[in-house]
Amino acid sequence: MISDPMTLYKLMVLYMLRRVNFPLTEERITHFFLDREYTNYFSLKQALSELIESKFIRCHSVRNSTRYTITPEGEEAWGFFGKKVSSEILADIEGYLKENRFRIRSEVGVTADYYKSTNQDYIVSCEINEGRVKLISLSLSVPDEAQAELMCARWRDTSQDVYSYVLKKLMGSE
Repeated sequence: MISDPMTLYKLMVLYMLRRVNFPLTEERITHFFLDREYTNYFSLKQALSELIESKFIRCHSVRNSTRYTITPEGEEAWGFFGKKVSSEILADIEGYLKENRFRIRSEVGVTADYYKSTNQDYIVSCEINEGRVKLISLSLSVPDEAQAELMCARWRDTSQDVYSYVLKKLMGSE
């Protein structure tokens, strides 16, 4: 088995990321490690940083959420060293992912962000993703940052209604 705890944490993160077909939030990864007392927050952050630095995982930030995906190099590293992780730990990860699958999918499947355009207005970009498939992508221009923030905040709660409405209108079934 693995004698270096940091190596174990890195392999556990790689396993989590390869078991899902969408990015995992830092919050979800942290929740797993801290709730099950595998390590502390600072050691986990160090493991994530080292995985990014070695290009085994990618990090993407959207507003106040950081999401991670495994890279081909990370898949290759798992292939070499993954057999060293105990079956009990792998079962624990599987159980966590299964138990939280709907919450995890909804966290990463619905995203909203905004940025200031060259015209000095704000572009709000809203998406619904199913795995790695983009179901809808909507970009809207608004005159001020307060409106952009409000739209981003409300997207999670209204996205399904907006998606249904657009489908019905485009299919002519309303």
